Amino acid sequence: MSAFILNSNFFIQAHRANYPFDVVPSFWTKIKQLANQELIISIDKVKDEIFKNDDKLTEWCELSLPDNFFKDSSVAIYEYSKIAKWENSRNDHYYQTAIEEFLSTDAADAWIIAYAINQNFSLLTHEKSEPERKTRIKIPDVCQVYGINYFTTVEMLRNLGETI
Repeated sequence: MSAFILNSNFFIQAHRANYPFDVVPSFWTKIKQLANQELIISIDKVKDEIFKNDDKLTEWCELSLPDNFFKDSSVAIYEYSKIAKWENSRNDHYYQTAIEEFLSTDAADAWIIAYAINQNFSLLTHEKSEPERKTRIKIPDVCQVYGINYFTTVEMLRNLGETI
């Protein structure tokens, strides 16, 4: 079974809305367990997005996740360049600002998809497909182009046969 790669919104939504530390600590125990089993991973760009807030989520990640949890996304530079080429060819659909935002070197979205392609991982995101949207490129829409499976948190847990 291949690993799942987690997007920033997985952590941020879980922490802020769906599974707060003080209400659902078992969720975070399960995430730590899955990370230690290397069934879930993420990339350095996601870490950067999470850690810029310097909050309880940052603290939890520092204390709970294995040192090798956030992988170096640069191993997927070839796949990133393919995604960038495809996105730029879609300037008849997406606004230029949407393309620039998606491909920003600081943004994790294109890199996480590239890493998923490179490692043949499934991707976990809470974004919803919006193929007609012109102002923002959504992860599921790019995943569909490249044949990457994407899941929500509950779908991932079911796929892994896990409960909380």
